[in-house]
Amino acid sequence: MANAHPLKVKLQIFCGNEIAMGPGKADLLDAIEAAGSISAAARNMGMSYRRAWMLVDTLNRCWAEPVVETVAGGSHEKGARVSEFGKRLLGSYRALHDTIDASASIGFESELAIHLREIPRPSHHKPA
Repeated sequence: MANAHPLKVKLQIFCGNEIAMGPGKADLLDAIEAAGSISAAARNMGMSYRRAWMLVDTLNRCWAEPVVETVAGGSHEKGARVSEFGKRLLGSYRALHDTIDASASIGFESELAIHLREIPRPSHHKPA
């Protein structure tokens, strides 16, 4: 029976063993851009500051230019912002994801959906 739900595509770009960009990092960049700080973005996403900071650190280590720039101190400019490079990177990532999603949906609807069950069969294996 065909699945009534759309195909979900998860695009991850790797740098060595690290995920250099994926859907969570893309959403975090959007949240940083909107909130103006890593801590506020983390709060808005229901994520710990430490987790958000680690994701930003990975982004900045994996790409040739900084993706997120931070300003420390007591000035009114303190916080974080997505760099111009980061904005271009995010736009490119979203465009690639949309292209893959559209292509995958066409192939999925024509062949794979025919064979996909609506829900999985019950498991006959007992937990260890």
